[in-house]
Amino acid sequence: MEAKSAPRKIKIGIIGGSGLDNPDILDNRREKHVDTPYGKPSDALILGDVGGVECVLLARHGRGHTVMPTNINFRANVHALKAEGCTHLIVSTACGSLREDIHPGDMVILDQFIDRTTKRATTFYDGNPGSPLGVCHLPMDTPFCPHTRKILIDVCKELEIRHHESGTMVTIEGPRFSSRAESKMFRMWGGDVINMTTVPEVALAKEAGLCYAAVAMATDYDCWRDDPGHHVSVEAVLKVFKGNAEKGVRIFKSAIPKIAQRDWSAVLEENRVTVSSSIMLPPSEG
Repeated sequence: MEAKSAPRKIKIGIIGGSGLDNPDILDNRREKHVDTPYGKPSDALILGDVGGVECVLLARHGRGHTVMPTNINFRANVHALKAEGCTHLIVSTACGSLREDIHPGDMVILDQFIDRTTKRATTFYDGNPGSPLGVCHLPMDTPFCPHTRKILIDVCKELEIRHHESGTMVTIEGPRFSSRAESKMFRMWGGDVINMTTVPEVALAKEAGLCYAAVAMATDYDCWRDDPGHHVSVEAVLKVFKGNAEKGVRIFKSAIPKIAQRDWSAVLEENRVTVSSSIMLPPSEG
């Protein structure tokens, strides 16, 4: 009888968005500066652990929020975390609400997205020297890992944090906010929340075979409301940041040990097969 292989070691990548990029979430911290075939990531990788689970933290916009959304090197970020041995990515992202019942301060565990970006590299398989061979036509019907999402949802329930178990993120190019006409259109399309960073991060993580899940932290109502004075601004967003970040840290610190307790071998293998079966190679390489 063939011996059963040991479960793959779990390492959690954390991409901290606006308000949740503080390395204090990790114990035994050390910095590691890396490069990738796609350039440098947004900042140094912060290696450490949460509850004894190995983690790697990366500030999406750089520490100090110095990188605007369009200029984030999403491919380098995901590649660096994958190369560091991460099996999972759990990320936070500030967002505006497109629904009356998603209040500022609510957490949304995303399950879908609508891509309104226009200037970003969205695949590792771009045909350039140093990139993997072929073209990857990756299915995106289930962008976020449902198994990791369930753990985040269960943790929100346990911690009694107001949350929504699903949500469609509209990702715009930025760095400007939406016009009121755009905001109303996104509501008609079925968008629940809006940000500037979920795409292409979620697609690249899936292409890398990682289990990716996102906690979207609502800060405002965007600008779709017709009430005078109800529009998104940096000032309004910053007022909600601190409370959201504290909730996000609590969620991540509770979820990470629960993720590590599971055997993810079958899920990670399924991810690998999905990617490999989606790659079309040139005839001479097939």
